[in-house]
Amino acid sequence: MKIGRSGFLNSLSGRFLLLTVAFVLLAEVMILVPSIARFREDYLQVRLEKAQLASLALLTTDDAIAPQLERELLDNAGVYNVVLRRDAVRQLVLSSPIPQPIEDTYDLRTISHAALIHDALREMLTPENQVIRVIGNPVEQGGDLIEVAMSTKPLREAMLDYSARILVISAAISIVTAAILFIAVQKLMVVPIRRVVAHMAVYAEAPEDARRMIEPNAHILEIREAEEALKSMQTHLTGSLRQKERLAQLGSAVAKISHDLRNILTSAQLFADRIGDSVDPVVARSAPKLVNSITRAVSLCETTLAFGKAEEPPPSLTRFSLRMLVDEVLEAELPEEGVVTPVLDVPAGLVIRADREQLYRVLSNLLRNARQAIEATGEAGNIEVAGGEADVEWWIRVGDTGPGLPPKAREHLFTAFQGGTRKGGSGLGLAIASELVRGHGGRLDLLDSGTTGTEFLIRLPKAETLMET
Repeated sequence: MKIGRSGFLNSLSGRFLLLTVAFVLLAEVMILVPSIARFREDYLQVRLEKAQLASLALLTTDDAIAPQLERELLDNAGVYNVVLRRDAVRQLVLSSPIPQPIEDTYDLRTISHAALIHDALREMLTPENQVIRVIGNPVEQGGDLIEVAMSTKPLREAMLDYSARILVISAAISIVTAAILFIAVQKLMVVPIRRVVAHMAVYAEAPEDARRMIEPNAHILEIREAEEALKSMQTHLTGSLRQKERLAQLGSAVAKISHDLRNILTSAQLFADRIGDSVDPVVARSAPKLVNSITRAVSLCETTLAFGKAEEPPPSLTRFSLRMLVDEVLEAELPEEGVVTPVLDVPAGLVIRADREQLYRVLSNLLRNARQAIEATGEAGNIEVAGGEADVEWWIRVGDTGPGLPPKAREHLFTAFQGGTRKGGSGLGLAIASELVRGHGGRLDLLDSGTTGTEFLIRLPKAETLMET
């Protein structure tokens, strides 16, 4: 795979290479600035030492030296004059005309490191030639103080030349260091990461093939942990795919059986209806029971087929009044002449965000189950629907005064074909309702169920995406 310049810079290798070069250069610059300051200090110290040696020619004789020799001594030292203080006496030992006024004075005896760096940077950034005075301690106890006047042009040129050589060396060190680190990162990190990515791509082509699973062998702890986590995920995913494939095949077989069984039961239902007209009193009494049994069997087949074909779309979230929705469900599910009395505790101004049609189906299922549970007792009862909101979610509580759920139903309440709450039920209603609520990112929970009734709670998150929570 070819990677262009922009692609390389966006890769881990490219980013690491740029960061390495940048950090090495930064380190070299941090070293360069103090080095230049030290170079300047050494340069000035050398000028002071040369000036002190030049002054010895005069101090060793009582006769005056020739002007030409004095000029040669000063030129060799690179200064305009030399002042020595010996035995508390300040003496101008060597001197020559100074071309311009002295701009500044630097005392190397008491100067700090920060001042050395500041003066060196200012020297380099000042292109004009200046005359400065430099004060220091004579070597070999040659006096109390030595003072010279000198030009800054040779000093600046020497500093620039030194800086250029340091920068060239720094660039070479940066390139070599970056290359070594680049090769090391490629071998230690990029190659193992690419191996993991390649295994993911190969596994994605045929996740049911166990031979495509990664075998952890990285020596780097973090990458090996990633490989082990990937293998664990692949193992579980492959097992789940195999199980789902078997369930799909089983579901297809069940659907075919249910389809054929429904046709057979429909025919049997027709014959059962005719048996009901029999003059035999025993047959006439048994016929309604037979018809009810066949009707339940047909209903189970139809429900199974419908559940197998169900593909619930993602919820279409809109804002609407919860009170108006509950009123519609109560009107549809609780007839006025029935034994069930609705109790409504939903604020009229409460507006929620959800899929209105899907939430209608959820509430309709809960209210229908509650009504059928109360009606099965033959006594009057209440169904309460309450709603409200908290900081992060809306909640809807549905409770009834029925006999409560059987213990067996509570164990698999939201599992298809296992959580039926009444005799002859398929257990699909609550399973579908729970699935619809989960599609909103919420939960459908059983709060309580006992001899005094049953209570469900729906929680719907206010956040539209997981990242907002």
